[in-house]
Amino acid sequence: MSELTDKPVITQKEHYKQTAETDHSKTILGFWIYLMTDCVLFASLFATYAVLRNNTNGGPDGSELFNLPFVLVETIILLTSSFVCGLVLLAAQRRNRAYVIAGLTAVFLLGLSFVALEVTEFRHLVEEGNSWRRSGFLSAFFTLVGTHGLHITVGLLWMIVMVAQIARKGLIDPVLRRLSLFAMFWHFLDVVWIFIFSLVYLVGAL
Repeated sequence: MSELTDKPVITQKEHYKQTAETDHSKTILGFWIYLMTDCVLFASLFATYAVLRNNTNGGPDGSELFNLPFVLVETIILLTSSFVCGLVLLAAQRRNRAYVIAGLTAVFLLGLSFVALEVTEFRHLVEEGNSWRRSGFLSAFFTLVGTHGLHITVGLLWMIVMVAQIARKGLIDPVLRRLSLFAMFWHFLDVVWIFIFSLVYLVGAL
C-alpha cells in the first residue's frame, strides 16, 4: 500500500500536456521527413537540369533567355518574405496577435508578388516560342522552377488558413506549432530558390 501511495499522481491536465508534447514531437519528426523527401525531389530536378542544360536542340540557351535584373527582383522579394517570416515567429512568441496577422499578410503579399513575377517570366518565354516543348533544357528549366513556384503557391494557401485560425482561435499552443512548421517550410523554399538563382540563372547567364 505504501508503494502505491508513494507514486506521483498525474492529473488530467498534466497527462494532456504530456500527450500534446509527444504528438508535437512526432509531428515535427514527420515534417522533417517530409522536407527531406522534398530535398530528394529538388535534388533530382537539379540533377536533371544539369544533364539537360546544354540540350537546347538548336534553340536559345540561358544566356539568351534569362533576365538577371528581373530574377534579382524575385530573389530580393522572396528573401524579404523570409526575413518577415522570422519576425512573425518573434511576435508569436510574445503572443502579439495583431503583429502576427500583419506579418503573415506581408509575407503573403510578397509571396504572391513572387509567383506573379514567375508567371510573367513563363508567359514571356512561351509567347516568344520558348516553351517547355522546345528543348530538353527548357523542359528541365520549366519543371524545376515551376515545381518551386507550386510549393510557394501551397505556402500561400497555408498562410490563408493560418491567418483564419489565428483570427478565430488566437495564438494558442496548437496554432503556434503549426505556425512554426509553416516557417520551416517557407525558409526551406527560400534556400531552394537561392540554389535555383545561383545554379540556374547565374550560371546559365554566363
